[in-house]
Amino acid sequence: MLYSNKINPECLPGRIDEVIDRTLADKRLVGAVIKVAIDGVLVYSRAAGLADREMNQLMREDALFRLASVTKPIVSTAALVLVAQGRLQLDDRVDRWLPEFRPRLQNGEFATLRIRHLMTHTAGLSYRFFQEENGSYQRAGVSDGMDQPGISLEENLRRLASVPLIYTPGTEWKYSIATDVLGAVIAKVTETSLSEAIHSLVTKPLGMSDTGFNAVDPERLATAYTNDVPEPRPIHDNDSIAFVDGTAGFQLAPSRALDGTAYPSGGAGMVGSAGDFLQLLETLRKGGAPLLPESMVREMTTNQIGDMPMAYWPGRSFGLGITLLEDPVAADTPESPGTWRMGGTYGHSWFVDPKQRLSVVAFTNTALEGMSGQFTVDLCEAVYGRIKK
Repeated sequence: MLYSNKINPECLPGRIDEVIDRTLADKRLVGAVIKVAIDGVLVYSRAAGLADREMNQLMREDALFRLASVTKPIVSTAALVLVAQGRLQLDDRVDRWLPEFRPRLQNGEFATLRIRHLMTHTAGLSYRFFQEENGSYQRAGVSDGMDQPGISLEENLRRLASVPLIYTPGTEWKYSIATDVLGAVIAKVTETSLSEAIHSLVTKPLGMSDTGFNAVDPERLATAYTNDVPEPRPIHDNDSIAFVDGTAGFQLAPSRALDGTAYPSGGAGMVGSAGDFLQLLETLRKGGAPLLPESMVREMTTNQIGDMPMAYWPGRSFGLGITLLEDPVAADTPESPGTWRMGGTYGHSWFVDPKQRLSVVAFTNTALEGMSGQFTVDLCEAVYGRIKK
């Protein structure tokens, strides 16, 4: 099958509108904010659907969303700022900064865990939602950072370290809670809270005033939904949402975004707007200034895991905090090789195609469909104008 990959900015709005309107009409999404920049110019920006269906509140372009894993690139960038400043090294042992965090291998020996392992998700960790029901993390009371367990970050890491690692660090790749551990390291290095550290290292320099560990304006916070039949249903605290058959699934507490006592989850706990996140992506795409030197961005966006297989992401590899496209055919995507992409449980996807000088942010208030559903595929193909010949 041959495809046309040329992006035509003039045709792009109509194609994206068609995808959004069709997905809303099919009741697969409740609302969304989509922003597309090409060569540093915002060529598409739309708020569509409803922020709160039951209150009939229209989506707004400055809506706030629970970011879930969209938190990870923000926190990973903060860690790299510390590396660029010489305050942290990728090969530092984690227990240099977190002496209490000393997980063991399966054979009972203490593991040698480094910052690089945390940033590349080769740390031997997992997520509770990836494990089977009543798995080791659930039995230990480990939080994935999206529920409201009523514990501190330190207590969650203590519970995490009480469970043997899944594999020896550096030998496999598994998407995991590693960025929560990285967040604790950042707080220790900066001798402040993770919230204050992210503010000073990333969000304040970039003017990302909508982004933090709690909603800065509760009235702009979109209601969270998950896919259901005949239409998405609101997510309530303590909801469990299936992810993959045979796994425990996501434990979600939407009220976490409004609770200042919730521990700051570096992997899943932030709240922000599409515009703010586009600002971060464009900063990195353009070379990193004023946050990072271009050499550090190159390292962040270079394959750091070799040929380790990545479950759920065929054709992709991993850099420092983000996935990287290696093989567009294997991934069945029109994106250029080298494209960065990730998403978030509450319904988000984003990607940066450096070769096309393209950044796309798609934040929705509908879990799963907006993260990995058909909408994400259709949106990507609409952006590229992928036309089957």
